[in-house]
Amino acid sequence: MSFLFKAAEYPSSPGCYLMKNEEGSILYVGKSKNLRSRLRSYFTKNHTHRRIKQLVQEIASIEVVLVNNEAESLLLENNLIKIHKPPFNRALKKDNSGYAYLQLTADELPRLDVYYRNRSRHQKIAEPEEIHRLGPFKNARFRDALLEFVTEHYGLRTCKTMPKQVCLLYHIGKCSGVCEGKISKQSYLNNVRQASDLLAHRGKGLIETLYDRMETYASKMEFEKAQQMLISIRNLEQAADKQIVDREAVIDQDVIYFGSSHALVAKVEAGMLSDFQMFALEKPNDAASGDQFMITRYAEAKPDEIIASRICDRKKVYTSLKKRGEKQFILTEPKRGLKYDLLQLCKNNYEYRINRL
Repeated sequence: MSFLFKAAEYPSSPGCYLMKNEEGSILYVGKSKNLRSRLRSYFTKNHTHRRIKQLVQEIASIEVVLVNNEAESLLLENNLIKIHKPPFNRALKKDNSGYAYLQLTADELPRLDVYYRNRSRHQKIAEPEEIHRLGPFKNARFRDALLEFVTEHYGLRTCKTMPKQVCLLYHIGKCSGVCEGKISKQSYLNNVRQASDLLAHRGKGLIETLYDRMETYASKMEFEKAQQMLISIRNLEQAADKQIVDREAVIDQDVIYFGSSHALVAKVEAGMLSDFQMFALEKPNDAASGDQFMITRYAEAKPDEIIASRICDRKKVYTSLKKRGEKQFILTEPKRGLKYDLLQLCKNNYEYRINRL
């Protein structure tokens, strides 16, 4: 039986959609600024592409994840495709595809390089907290231009294998020549430290540096370079748009929004939103039912942090879940900040899903 698409059941807001077959396996992950309009196009157009026709024929259900803006939909789509590897998604499956960061390498004399986060559930690698990155970048061309600018500004090397003599980049002023001792190792590492601080502050210092460089170009009447620098500034400011679906974190979190009858659980793995699941509460309209839900759900295994929209008896929940000899975990009921924003995202998805039950 073919899937019956009803446009009114889907919101005209940004988000991602997961198309599934009768077995519940994900066939395709997509994103849109307007989910209703995008999904309608699959079922109202006469598609000539054989692959799209086949996809539409196999669809049995469509799951929707709502987000706050287009940037979040782009990043969430990238994460979900890498995690689930749907058969009808050809792009973004590889780890070295999609939206990357800039990160200093772990070499004795580090260089700045493009970094793709590991998004596999089965191959998650713990990373030290001191690693600093800038990104993720939606625009690869701008990311590469920024890499070149920061590398040149701090005189960082670009060579993967250290040569014994300086190359052309040193002679044209784009490298400090640490390979041949044109700069001391300590001075080079000081430059690396400054670049690291820039990444740690998410590029705030870089914007100021770019403005200074732009004014220098303008004062020398190099107006074309000044204009290009202004474009870089605008792109960087845009790249720093607020988004909460792909963040830097070394812990796993479950974010739980409790309604009167159900709970929506969002899984955030190493800062990356990866899944939403709805569960019925045993005692609807009972304020304490959320506490019992957490005690039951996490009796055997739990994430590093549980973020909940309500906790009636925090001590009881924590004592019930904390096992002797086990590492500490965090139980949070936020009222503001990033964790509160995650809860609001859960609330939006809860309200959408509860209306469809």
